[in-house]
Amino acid sequence: MTPQEFWQESFDHHPFGYLTTTGRNSGEPHRIEIWFAQENNRVYLLSGGRDRSDWVRNLLANPVVTFELGGETVAGVAQVLAEGSSHDQRARELLVKKYQKKDELIEWGRNSLGVVIMLGRGDTADDAAADQ
Repeated sequence: MTPQEFWQESFDHHPFGYLTTTGRNSGEPHRIEIWFAQENNRVYLLSGGRDRSDWVRNLLANPVVTFELGGETVAGVAQVLAEGSSHDQRARELLVKKYQKKDELIEWGRNSLGVVIMLGRGDTADDAAADQ
């Protein structure tokens, strides 16, 4: 399944997705439920725990991940976004807009660590970096 096919049916119907990283110590799959936003072939995530979150530590050790929506899974390469970059700003805008009901997510959107997953990419972080 291509990333485009993956998103046509899934994006609007699911409030959260499932990110699977590889455990940095165990080597075992580590699956979490997470809020996300999508644009083109990118999945944007925010980590309120910043680089202290296990899932962020895992993808820093091995950026190859999978992202699942509605029972469909697509592989990708994840990368922490440079703070202040255009993709970092876009991640914050999209996620806060998608999930904010009042003003309760302003600080989360401002202080979290931005992450991007390039869907359907190869198995190196260089692929994701090429689009940053």
